[in-house]
Amino acid sequence: MQFDQRFGLGRHVTLGPLALDGGGRLDRVDVAYETYGVLDADASNAILICHALTGDQHVASAHPRTGKPGWWTRMVGEGKPIDPARHFVICANVLGSCMGSSGPASIDAASGRAWGMAFPVITIRDMVRAQALLLDHLGVPALAAVVGGSMGGMQALSWAATYPQRVRAAVVIASTARHTAQNIAFHEVGRQAVMADPKWRGGDYYGQDDPPAAGLAVARMAAHITYLSEAGLTEKFGRRLQGRPDAPDGAKSFGFDADFQVESYLRHQGIAFVDRFDANSYLYITRAMDYFDLAEEHGGRLANAFRGTGTRFCLVSFDTDWLYPTAESRAIVHALNAGGAAASFVELRSPYGHDAFLLESPELNRVVDGFLRGGA
Repeated sequence: MQFDQRFGLGRHVTLGPLALDGGGRLDRVDVAYETYGVLDADASNAILICHALTGDQHVASAHPRTGKPGWWTRMVGEGKPIDPARHFVICANVLGSCMGSSGPASIDAASGRAWGMAFPVITIRDMVRAQALLLDHLGVPALAAVVGGSMGGMQALSWAATYPQRVRAAVVIASTARHTAQNIAFHEVGRQAVMADPKWRGGDYYGQDDPPAAGLAVARMAAHITYLSEAGLTEKFGRRLQGRPDAPDGAKSFGFDADFQVESYLRHQGIAFVDRFDANSYLYITRAMDYFDLAEEHGGRLANAFRGTGTRFCLVSFDTDWLYPTAESRAIVHALNAGGAAASFVELRSPYGHDAFLLESPELNRVVDGFLRGGA
């Protein structure tokens, strides 16, 4: 099958039905996606990129709301490890999100109104099943590779465990096979910040042009701290004060304005986030991440998820990532070894913490490029 698309061409398709882990069912599922490159005649060169919590399908093309470049142009593009000249690249907005795929902000056909909190609770595996429906629609029976960082890495692991015959290789970067109590705790702080905002209105704020922006901004600020490292924050901000036109340089306000540069930075991150993301989607996706426990899905043993698989795995961690530290990746590698899977692993040095997988990293590019070429 020849599937020819322009670089960065966006698509939207309605699929379904989709049975959900929570016992519910979606009769129709909207999936927004982008593709890059050309699918080979034998459909053997497809790579699925899975995005993280606040990511989207615009992996290598400009974001329609912010105008900013795609979130992984360092990895995807001409001459990059994932190259549309060689690969047919697919990236879909996850189920539950707010960039075109079905989620709480989308319209429930039965009621004609936004789903809001009536949208069923979803899991990482539900996201993967929706992606599988998309691949069926595109005529892609199997993937040359599935690649993802953070929550995208969870999806990559779930793909390999749920559809082992459809995944020849998996690249899992800065991720984990389950959320720890600390991970869940940080997410709960964010969810409570959203739900404590009076403008949340029990999730029924659509159509009023007055979303719970303050609560979502605080949630983003708290989460953003976990994406960085102490060394990175110290290097970038230290205890330097924020210059203000109404005060001399180096003067404190002795109040609760943003005196420190790091405070101003976090406030900016929070404000910018609410312009492109939906508060209810934040609740649903963080809950899906908290529920993720690949071992639990396979009888309590992580190795069972990979036993007998023919998928090749590449695991990458970063030494300053305290959200999903190297120990989490090593646990996955041990389970892969116990399950008899082919696995390689590397810990990379970076001062940037968890966000290192999104930032300039020649070492990461070399690892991914070498791994993908090794399976060609």
